[in-house]
Amino acid sequence: MIERPLYMNRLKAMINTEFVKVITGVRRSGKSFLLLMLRDYLEEQGISKDQIIYVNFENPAYFEMFDYRSLYAYLKDKVNSNQKTYFLFDEIQEVSEWQKLINGLRVAYDSDIYVTGSNASLLSGELGTYLTGRYVELKMLPLSFQEYLAFKDLDAQQKEILFRLFRIWGLSVGRSARR
Repeated sequence: MIERPLYMNRLKAMINTEFVKVITGVRRSGKSFLLLMLRDYLEEQGISKDQIIYVNFENPAYFEMFDYRSLYAYLKDKVNSNQKTYFLFDEIQEVSEWQKLINGLRVAYDSDIYVTGSNASLLSGELGTYLTGRYVELKMLPLSFQEYLAFKDLDAQQKEILFRLFRIWGLSVGRSARR
């Protein structure tokens, strides 16, 4: 996996703010990895593991939590009301009426909430009703060309060759499009 410092730095700046952090993006853009990096970062900062609740709804272990009531039943036994809880929910759109739960957690507990989702409807409809003015969105994009090159661990000469080929290809496509 490639670290995405731009997104991680943005997320770090949002830690312990009152807003629900909603990480969106196309599938395979790195949302889940970013959430795992955040979990690790919180632990490195001295947050105890029992204060961090991470749930990936694509994991079969959580398939039974298909609605907000069943998820809340699971969560209420894990939350210590005497300390701040960090909720990290990956692919939250798999839970029906998840917006009710997120708003309820925000109101009922001293919490810092992060959710990811790739579904375009994640931020439409009900989210607006329950969380209007209470969330901030972090949009993740797929790797940039520069990030891709770093991910492939190319040396300087290989990168220069690729950049030249990319420019040549771009110029030839541009010429053929004008004809």
